[in-house]
Amino acid sequence: MLKKSRSFGMRAGKKLRDKFDLAAPEKAYDCPVCLKKTLRRTATGIWTCTKCGNKMAGKAYRPR
Repeated sequence: MLKKSRSFGMRAGKKLRDKFDLAAPEKAYDCPVCLKKTLRRTATGIWTCTKCGNKMAGKAYRPR
């Protein structure tokens, strides 16, 4: 299983590479308002739904 973070090679540790994989901006989550899979991260801790326009604060890498 080849991950994107392998482009760092040996220059970064495992924790940093795993955080890079979690913070992939193309991954969408379920919006709590419209229940569509369109919630995307716009900045650290800020999540925006592209369908209904709902903005919410959450964790840095996952909208918990």
